[in-house]
Amino acid sequence: MPGFKDIIGQEQLKEHMQTALETGKVSHAYVIQGERFAGKEFIANVFAMALQCEKGGVEPCQECHSCKQAVNRNQPDIIWVTHEKPNTIGVEDVRIQINNDMGIKPYSSRHKIYIISEGEKMTVQAQNALLKTLEEPPEYGIILILTTNADALLPTILSRCVVLHMKPVKDELVRNFLMQTMEIPDYKADICVAFARGNIGKAKLLGSSEEFDHVREEAVTLMKYIGDMELSEIVAAIKKISEYKLEINDYLDIISIWYRDVLLFKATNDVNHLIFKEEIQYIRKVADKCAYEGIEQILEALEKAKSRLNANVNFELTMELLLMTIQENQN
Repeated sequence: MPGFKDIIGQEQLKEHMQTALETGKVSHAYVIQGERFAGKEFIANVFAMALQCEKGGVEPCQECHSCKQAVNRNQPDIIWVTHEKPNTIGVEDVRIQINNDMGIKPYSSRHKIYIISEGEKMTVQAQNALLKTLEEPPEYGIILILTTNADALLPTILSRCVVLHMKPVKDELVRNFLMQTMEIPDYKADICVAFARGNIGKAKLLGSSEEFDHVREEAVTLMKYIGDMELSEIVAAIKKISEYKLEINDYLDIISIWYRDVLLFKATNDVNHLIFKEEIQYIRKVADKCAYEGIEQILEALEKAKSRLNANVNFELTMELLLMTIQENQN
């Protein structure tokens, strides 16, 4: 059952929440900002459970009626705001689920807590509607806005909230979690850690994803042989990559990690700190062929490709340009 002790890293954020619980100085509104998959919902749930816990400590007791209900997400005074449209939280969602509901006293607890996931999807009208409630909340009302981007919220909203930022979790903590809790072998844990960049949820996702293994194998195979490929083979490879459009950033991250390994090996001649150490013969070959400037250009080209794809530039064209740049700098 979830508690603050199960939140990995995020010491400042935990301390802030537990101090609020201990002193009773709980704000009416919080914004929790963190990357996608970083665990915002988990943290919000633990905080809400602790706020409603009948024993009133700084950890949810896990035993009272309220805690047991909260674990199954059926605590009537912890309301998870939903929205029909996938990409927007509209003014009606806020009016019906928060504004009109908050006037009704809590059903069985001391607070009424509203959790808005994907807060960055609130339209300006929805945020303005929420502002009315934030300006004069009832004593028992608490709103938790979870977002990947606090800048998408109106300054008037932010000024009425306590803003808590999630920090990247230390690699060592992520690695321990993957190996001890999820029993993932060390070589796979290393890749997930390099990839997740301090995002524990992403590390968990990668650790348990067969698709990720598949994407990784495809990307590594391409990197091993790209130096000798004809243009037609590169075009065929792009067609194959296009099947992973949803995970394209992951795909490009794998290539970035490969070339960081190449750069590190070229500089140190040391295998121990490489992520793809099992591919050392290929990494050595590329490191011998590439100039430092060439590797830097490849890493820059990868970042450029990401920006272009985020800006919806043609996929095939972007990937062709990237792979040609990689090939040129390797030969």
